[in-house]
Amino acid sequence: MTALRGLHARLLLARLYLCTDARTEQGDLPEFLDAVLAGGVDVVQIWQPGLDPEQELAALEVARRAAQRHGALVAVHADAALAGRSGADVLHLDVDDHGTSAARAAVHPDVLLGRSALDAAAVRAAAADHGLDYFSFGPVFDSPSKPDVPAAGLDLVRAAATAAPALDLTAKPWFAVGGITAATLPQVLAAGARRVVVVSALTRAADPEAAAAELSGALREAWRSDPAAERYTIAAAASTGR
Repeated sequence: MTALRGLHARLLLARLYLCTDARTEQGDLPEFLDAVLAGGVDVVQIWQPGLDPEQELAALEVARRAAQRHGALVAVHADAALAGRSGADVLHLDVDDHGTSAARAAVHPDVLLGRSALDAAAVRAAAADHGLDYFSFGPVFDSPSKPDVPAAGLDLVRAAATAAPALDLTAKPWFAVGGITAATLPQVLAAGARRVVVVSALTRAADPEAAAAELSGALREAWRSDPAAERYTIAAAASTGR
């Protein structure tokens, strides 16, 4: 993927989405982001509840610079004003956020819009929502980052794959999230996913670049072995809009 492609094309071709805190405890956000992006992360979201607005903005500026070096996308969680101030590529809405039309009106027309879903009904609604550019759902498995949310299981992945086949250019792209690691990824891929969101698989990794490369490599191989991938990839690379 290159930085010269438009945002929509880069989203369609994205496979690995990382949600991370601002690494305030470790103090290594620039180094960490360069490592995971070099390993194959396509989208990075900075989300650390409790940060003041200026800290958030500073962390997003670090992410923006790193993403530009690697041709990746930067996402903001549920804050349209912050997405605008930071120059983010993506605004990701939570399950309880207001309708997509209000969010779309609050951001630059080029900003990509995504939404989280928790169950099959919400997945179907997101897949049919013309205001969204993508959606994510989960947790698929028990997740240390969402300990109070019960796992939805692989049936939700199968429901998403039915509602929006992963490598069908007429369908909305989606990411499975929650408890996905190198060990659990094969099950998610077998259920029909071709894109995933990870958190602790990279934020807690001893070698973040190697961990990202392992996940990215497995996703790349799933795309290569999918009969729909070649036609999809060619068409997605030429995409100019939603």
